Amino acid sequence: MLIALLVFLVWRFIRPINIFVVDDRFAWPVDTSQAPVVLGKLSAKECAVCHQEFYKEWQTTIHSKAWTEPYFQADWKFDGRQHSCRLCHTPLDRQQPDKVLGYRDTDKWDPILENNPDFDPKLQHEGVTCAACHYRDGKIVGIIGNTNAPHPTKKLNDPNQVCVRCHIVKGDKWDTFFKLPPCGTVAEIKNTAAQKTKSHSGEMLSKTDSPASLGCVQCHMPLLKRELVKGGKVRDTRQHLWRGGHDPEMVKKSLTIKFNEIEDNKSRIFSLSIENTGATHYVPTGTPDRHLTVQLRVLDKNDNVVNENINIIRRHVMWRPFIVDLKDTRLPRGQPRSYELEVSKLKKAVSVEAIVRYHLLDEKRRQRIAYKNKKPIAYNVFRKKITLDMK
Repeated sequence: MLIALLVFLVWRFIRPINIFVVDDRFAWPVDTSQAPVVLGKLSAKECAVCHQEFYKEWQTTIHSKAWTEPYFQADWKFDGRQHSCRLCHTPLDRQQPDKVLGYRDTDKWDPILENNPDFDPKLQHEGVTCAACHYRDGKIVGIIGNTNAPHPTKKLNDPNQVCVRCHIVKGDKWDTFFKLPPCGTVAEIKNTAAQKTKSHSGEMLSKTDSPASLGCVQCHMPLLKRELVKGGKVRDTRQHLWRGGHDPEMVKKSLTIKFNEIEDNKSRIFSLSIENTGATHYVPTGTPDRHLTVQLRVLDKNDNVVNENINIIRRHVMWRPFIVDLKDTRLPRGQPRSYELEVSKLKKAVSVEAIVRYHLLDEKRRQRIAYKNKKPIAYNVFRKKITLDMK
């Protein structure tokens, strides 16, 4: 019995880790076999002929770089180029070099593949292209429906239905980390709802089973009145931006941060308060590598650090032999947190500074996967210095 237990534990240490559930909704790529001729090769450039402004917005997004983004490629290579990653980073069947015929296992991590004669490498490089969200069953889906378009259309009941395919993946397997979805996005909305916080539209979140309750589109695709096509009717449209953790301004909007001195007759204490006031999910969300650092430091006249207090806001996970969420200090919506630093006894103190930084990737992880980033993997979301009057 003991030997069997040891063998089991050893296996848990060396086995490949599947940290999320391959949901039926994205276990197969989007079938484009019914695409009418008018939609051409389903390229974003073809959509741009009529929808130029939407195309220009899409070009600025992480969605458009979902396949080519260097960090994704480095991380995907490090993790053995798992096929499941293709299903969201390149959702269309024409974007995949192989056809998925089925799966050898019930968890859908071992696909049965054959060469795909319809593979389009140019379309693959468009990542989450227009058709990845707007094409279903031979029609272009959207919230407006019939607009006398040259292609078939279908009206969606709610635009958040599109987000669900990749960003809300359900599963209750005991040893998977992300019960809701790959890469963690909006995995915390259910907890937020339980805490009776409000969504972006001001309505109470009741259950994550309803796409409308998620508020993805309402936050990440701001409203803008404009034409769908040049010369068309001016109407409410959604900007195709999907700003998130890669955009400092978007992260700043989600947080309310204040830094000031606390009134105390005995000591000089400075406090930083930080609260998630703008995101229904936790901040930060996404992969467990993402985290915030809160740095409070006392500086001398030359801006040298005399004393400092550094706190990390992140998710702490044990990955082996079992995946266990050890500690989660991230920011749920509506739960303010404060950090303090006393300066009374520091003779060289001239000023006090607070810095809050958002980290897209843990430095140890960056080195481990050999990701040679050309862009910074961290940035400031708040910085304030207060000069001391030590009289």
